[in-house]
Formats: sequence, structure tokens, C-alpha cells
Amino acid sequence: MGLTAGIVGLPNVGKSTLFNALTKSNAFAANFPFATIDPNVGIVEVPDTRVDTLVKMYNPKKTIYTTFEFTDVAGLVRGASKGEGLGNQFLSYIRACDAICQVVRCFDDDNVIHIEGSIDPIRDIETILLELIFADIDTIEKRIPKIEKRAQMKTDKDSVIEYELLKRAMVFLKKSQPIRSMDLSIEDKKLLRNFNFLTAKPTLYVCNVSDQELTDYSHNTYVKQVMEIAESEGSKVCVISAKIESELAQLPDDEKAIFLEELGVKQPGLIDLIQKSYEMLNLQTFLTVGKDEVRAWTFKKGSKAPECAGIVHSDFEKGFIRAETISYDDLIACGSEAKARELGKIRLEGKEYVANDGDIFHFRFNL
Repeated sequence: MGLTAGIVGLPNVGKSTLFNALTKSNAFAANFPFATIDPNVGIVEVPDTRVDTLVKMYNPKKTIYTTFEFTDVAGLVRGASKGEGLGNQFLSYIRACDAICQVVRCFDDDNVIHIEGSIDPIRDIETILLELIFADIDTIEKRIPKIEKRAQMKTDKDSVIEYELLKRAMVFLKKSQPIRSMDLSIEDKKLLRNFNFLTAKPTLYVCNVSDQELTDYSHNTYVKQVMEIAESEGSKVCVISAKIESELAQLPDDEKAIFLEELGVKQPGLIDLIQKSYEMLNLQTFLTVGKDEVRAWTFKKGSKAPECAGIVHSDFEKGFIRAETISYDDLIACGSEAKARELGKIRLEGKEYVANDGDIFHFRFNL
């Protein structure tokens, strides 16, 4: 679907180290500000044990997991919206992303430079938030004069609605609150999407802790501070050690499990990060199966069967007739497709069927 999350943060908080581990790439990472200038882009497979189980059942020629795109955006600094640091161009990189993963340093280490001279997650989050807020305020200030007269004269209903919504958003922004924390109707959200506001983007705070604290960060006051901020605005939190994830990325798969066991960790933090990034954009997965291919597909929660068919191929949506459907859980409970068919678990769904996460589809269409 081409959805992407931007990895942002102040310089030297572990962004590029995390990006390299996440995407198994080799983006430049260094212990000084602005090691990243041009954004790095990487495609990541979304781990899904359902695909692994279906592969054992069907033994296909090809296996394809759904993917998610991450962009490593250069470090932002105070005053970025006014051209400080590397300036407004990097705000534009964030604007091009669907969601934000903000890496926040939550460990002390005198050997790793912090651009502000000390570790303070609240300050770091506020620094970036304020730059995004200034950019959103600028967008509203440019738009208001164009609709103000029509809105005040009430000659155009759409202008009245837009004007009142933008004024309400401005109140939030001037209180240093992001647009995503506003109580918005579906219609409000649809209207605001036209402006691509930076503070409206769903945000995941990624707490980068030391390797010693990865298994138990309950006493880490920095992490607690980030969690309180996230809760206040309805955002998600993920706790990782970029250093550990970087080391894991260099190991063969069979050695990763041993390394994790020695650390006392059940799974890599990056799996949690990928899954939460996927969830915060209201993304779900449907599956297609067969001897040729077992494949996971990404769709927006609430999509109907024809829309899902269109993700596989545009012709499938145009000529959609029915979707032969079974839930993953039902198929596994039956043990085979033949048994599921015998027990009547495979259904025929029409154009109004709303897809569920884990649905297995075989689309019937006619052109």
C-alpha cells in the first residue's frame, strides 16, 4: 500500500543505528550531530506467524510477507521550522510520511554526545513537537485569510466548517498540544487530512534504553516520563535497545535465538516496533493461499472485500463477484482446507463484506 513511517528524533539518540537494525541496511551512523542528511529509506517485512503456519500447511513455491516502509529522517533541532540545523527540508520529509516513530534517548552515557548537553526525554519530545507545531501553525495562518471572509459572511457552508475547525486546531496548537490529541469526528479528520498536518500524524515513541536495562526498565524514570506523555495524547510506546538490535541484525537466524535467550528476552524489540507501527495506522492483514504462493496483504481496517481484491489486482476489484472466505483460526482448527469445506467453514461473501484481520480470501471475478 506504500505506507511509510518516519524515524525522527534529536541528533545522536540512536535513530540511524535503529534504522540499520530494522532494515538490515548500512545507513551512516556517527557520534556527532547531522550524520544523516538525506533521508534513508528501507523496506521491512512484517513478521507474521500465521504465514509461517500456512507455509507448513500448503508447502508453496513462494512465500511473501507484507511489508512496511521506514524513512530515517535527519535529526531535528530547536529552531528547525525557522531554518536552524538542517532546516525546513526535513520537516517536508516528515510530511511525506504517514506516521512518526520518534526515538527518545532513555539512557546515560558520557561517551555519547547529546546535542542539548543532558538527558531529558520530556525536553527532547517537546523540542520536536514545538517544531512540528510551528509548521502546522504556519499552514493554518496561510489558509485562514483565504476563507475567513466567506466563513464570517456564512455564504459558503464548507468554508464555515473549515474555518471553525482550523480555529479550533489553532487553539490546541497554541497550547502546545498536537492536533492528534483533539477530539475529532470522522468528517473532521477527513477535512484535516487535506492539510497533511505534522502533529496530526499518529506517533510511536521509541524509548532507546541501555542493554543492561532492556530486560527490566521498570526503574527507568526516563521511560516512565515518555509513557506519561504518550498516554496523555493517545500515542503508543515501544522500548528497545538500539545497540542490542544492531548486534542482533548481524547474527544468523539460528544464533539470534541463543543470543536472545542469554539476554532473557523473548523476541527482538524491532518486532514490537514494526507491529505497533503497523497497528497505529489501522492496518490489518488478509491472506491468500495455495500451492503456488502463500502471501500476506496489507489493508486498511474497515475495507470491504472488493477493495481487498483490488489490492491483489485492480482487475479483481473491477470484476468482483464474490470472495470465498475463511478465517485463519477456523482453517487451523479444521486442520485442512478440505475439512473446512466439509464442515461449512468456507463462506461466500459479497460486495458489502467488511474484511477482518486474518481472513483468507479466494476472489471470484469476471471481466
